[in-house]
Amino acid sequence: MIDWTRVSELRNEIGPEDFAEVAELFLMEVEDTLSRLNRAENTARDMQDLMHFLKGSALNLGFSDLSDICSRAESAAAQGKLTVDIAHLNSLYRQSRTLFETEFAQRFAA
Repeated sequence: MIDWTRVSELRNEIGPEDFAEVAELFLMEVEDTLSRLNRAENTARDMQDLMHFLKGSALNLGFSDLSDICSRAESAAAQGKLTVDIAHLNSLYRQSRTLFETEFAQRFAA
């Protein structure tokens, strides 16, 4: 569910002291984007753009399962198919975030 190698790489790239701020920004942006998925007026192109953003954000923060689902949904939207299971996406995000927040301190304790 979490690619801890990617989390470690990101943490090393930006520095341990700035990581918490960057991670929180990513999480806020993901939550904002997830809330935009529920809009009835979203077109297939809108959905493709939203899924692309979520995929990249999830991948950057190591949320590998979420990124995989967003990638598939992005591809489907590119073909005009609006098949995103928003409830499942939200649930997977919550599970990933909880695991991330729970295990991060244990894995990266100084």
